[in-house]
Amino acid sequence: MKYKILLNKFDRQNKKGQIWIETLIYTLIAFVIIGLVLSFVNPAIEKAQDKMIIEQSIGMMEDINSIFLSLIQGGSGNKRLIELGIKKGTLKIDGVSDKIIFEIESKHMYSEPGKDVYHGNILAHTKKEGKTHIVTLTSNYGTEYNITYQGKDEIKLISKASTPYKIFFSNDGKDLSTKTIIDIDIN
Repeated sequence: MKYKILLNKFDRQNKKGQIWIETLIYTLIAFVIIGLVLSFVNPAIEKAQDKMIIEQSIGMMEDINSIFLSLIQGGSGNKRLIELGIKKGTLKIDGVSDKIIFEIESKHMYSEPGKDVYHGNILAHTKKEGKTHIVTLTSNYGTEYNITYQGKDEIKLISKASTPYKIFFSNDGKDLSTKTIIDIDIN
């Protein structure tokens, strides 16, 4: 009788240990399956996010174009403010070449690499670099406007930030070549 009680106690402890091992194995299998699913789904999500950022950036550059037009219509001394959030990529104000350029490293291939695509006056260019692509959006204002940053022909890079930038655009009249001077300032 004493041995039967000990055997029953040993069997119960054995079953408890087996239940813990089974639980651990099922948990590990679930983690492996979740990891496999994420390894396939995550790149697709990143591509979709990059595509959305590129499309929003084209919209941002179109907004800047319309701000320039309203500054011209408003005349010299006219000023506009835009709040601009950059989540990924870099906005380059090129006062030397009178261009505004947005560049992003993307998993999404926006256009065929090496081919130029126009969206109005915005040039989109994709360059393949390894597994990613460098997408460059360029608005060239050299024929119409003299773009300056804080009154100087210089280059200013605006990178990603957690808070939006406050960018002021102002019509500073005409230069010697009769181009309208659009001055850009960031606060």
